[in-house]
Amino acid sequence: MPDFSNTSIAIIGVGLMGGSLGLAAQERLGISRVVGYSRTARTLQKALELGAITDQAGSIEEAAAEADIIFVSTPVRSILEVSRQAMAASNPASIVTDMGSTKSSIMGALTAVEEKRFIGGHPVCGSETAGVENAREELFDNATWFLTSGRDIDPSNFERLHGFITGIGAVPTAIDPDAHDRIMALVSHLPHVLANSAMNQVGRVNLDGREALLSAGPSFRDLTRVAGSNPRVWTDIIMENRRWLSEALKEHRQAIDQLIEAIDSGDEEFLKGEIMSAAANRDRMLEAERMTPSDLFVVKVPVFDKPGVISQVTVALGNAGINIEDIAFHRISVEQGGVLSLAVSGSDTGDRAVEILRGLGYDAVAVPFTDVEAG
Repeated sequence: MPDFSNTSIAIIGVGLMGGSLGLAAQERLGISRVVGYSRTARTLQKALELGAITDQAGSIEEAAAEADIIFVSTPVRSILEVSRQAMAASNPASIVTDMGSTKSSIMGALTAVEEKRFIGGHPVCGSETAGVENAREELFDNATWFLTSGRDIDPSNFERLHGFITGIGAVPTAIDPDAHDRIMALVSHLPHVLANSAMNQVGRVNLDGREALLSAGPSFRDLTRVAGSNPRVWTDIIMENRRWLSEALKEHRQAIDQLIEAIDSGDEEFLKGEIMSAAANRDRMLEAERMTPSDLFVVKVPVFDKPGVISQVTVALGNAGINIEDIAFHRISVEQGGVLSLAVSGSDTGDRAVEILRGLGYDAVAVPFTDVEAG
């Protein structure tokens, strides 16, 4: 893992996510300078008091000026503009990334020059409570942190950000921007919309002078935990990902229509099948969370030093469900390129990664991590 002790970071938007990032960066990576910027002085002062940042800035430009890594944690519709302001004000060697839950529109708007420095990011975690006062160091523990990179990304920038994310306890996972948005529409944005809908449906019901909400039990509270989340933030997210969220809602509507038909016709077998299928799917989800890494294997990939290599390799493995535990790029020369080393968990995973990459034309091999260390 890279050494971050002399790294300075900037966090633009010091709320729950940005504040938690500042705490984790200091405690787990030993970063001594975390510069924060937010629209309100009260938020910045609170962040200072809580130790989420070490210094406050009066503008985006001031926050970005001397930072090595700049994290943009603002509402999704402002991320591109804020990121460009940060890039213009910072050292050309600095990395700019974001923490938003939509990626396609941002990545599609970047120029080739911007792609060298900007890496889209999205930590899949959070809380129904917002604000820096709810920030906590452990927020990102074991959370998937999606990374989307363009064709022209500088390999050393991807390697460094990957190491940073691993160092604060998250699991960095490369993914195609469009695939990211389609998945988030299903596992994040759809649940928020359904929670709001269910809450409003029940909130409108009053029977015999008693509000239905007053009879709500644990199951309804669990189902609607995220209802009413920050309306400004979530309106932006819904509109930014409206294409795939609309598709998800249409698919859900079809499933609901099937359930209505089964209930009306008394089709108990269909209902039992749906419940059993849901149980099996939930077990698969929870089992994946309980998985522990086995022995590390290193997948070595000789590559030419040209645009698109890093994103093609990492996205191909990410889309196959292979987590890259660590990444390093050893450049030999401009003409010969270099060797991309990817650490993965388990020999089976290493073999699968090799198969995928050879299918793309790369002469990849997998070796035990202990052999690499010994060499």
